Amino acid sequence: MLRFVLRRLAAGVLVLWGAATLAFLALHLVPGDIVDTVLGPSTTAPPGLRARIRQDYGLDQPLPVQYGHTLAALATGDLGRSYQLGQPVTGVLAGQLAPTAELALAACAAALLLAFAAAYATAGRGRAARTVASGLELLATSVPSFWLGILALTFLSYRWGLLPAAGADGPATLVLPALTLALPIAGVLAQVIRQELDLALARPFVLTARARGASERRVLTRHTARHAALPVATLAGWIVGSLLGGAVLTETVFARPGLGRVLVTAVTSKDIPVVSALVVLSAAAFVVVNLLVDLVYLAIDPRLRTEAPA
Repeated sequence: MLRFVLRRLAAGVLVLWGAATLAFLALHLVPGDIVDTVLGPSTTAPPGLRARIRQDYGLDQPLPVQYGHTLAALATGDLGRSYQLGQPVTGVLAGQLAPTAELALAACAAALLLAFAAAYATAGRGRAARTVASGLELLATSVPSFWLGILALTFLSYRWGLLPAAGADGPATLVLPALTLALPIAGVLAQVIRQELDLALARPFVLTARARGASERRVLTRHTARHAALPVATLAGWIVGSLLGGAVLTETVFARPGLGRVLVTAVTSKDIPVVSALVVLSAAAFVVVNLLVDLVYLAIDPRLRTEAPA
């Protein structure tokens, strides 16, 4: 088990290195001068001041040297200073982490609740119920999240006044953004969970449970629950990616603070330290989630414990 975890951690380090490298190269290949980000696009400065800024930020050094310094700083936990704000990146992100984490957790909980409820309500049912459910799930998956957000604002906030339209002041302001982010995820999860439940209902152990007098509700909630959990664990990485990517649009539509809006601002202003830090943190989230998923798999399916490396 220890060797298994160490191998996963080593693979995670490679993922983090790749993410940091791609972020560094992508931002340095974007046209534009980083000094303009520090000074401001409409600010004029003498050549001497521009040269001094390049020297202070290490921009006068060759790209391989800058790349090495970036990796060394990330390895020690130093995320650098924001070119645009002139503040440590750690402080910039720390102030925006809580709203994004709050939104992501609420959306994840809502997506799982909706997906399991829809799947359990229609698994093993007639064709009509499954057709209606599949159509609604396909619609939720196909509609872009920003369009769902606009519709939610138009009807539930502006027209009917049921929920706040923007901000992050209190639980009520979290409802619309969380549901907007959760519905596309729930649509995909419900289809996968239902398919797994249908396969489980056709297996011999379910027939045995029914022969012993178990009700359909007990069969679904007790005997097939483990099979429904497997696809959710498999799609955990995709869920994290959807939450992180969707948070950018959702926070913009609902004018919420968070890492998504920080990322948009940093990319448009070519704030390399902030973008690199966000890319690495996103990759770290993937690594941690995938490691936890591997461990959850071992807990859900005992057969994998004998197959995993010791």
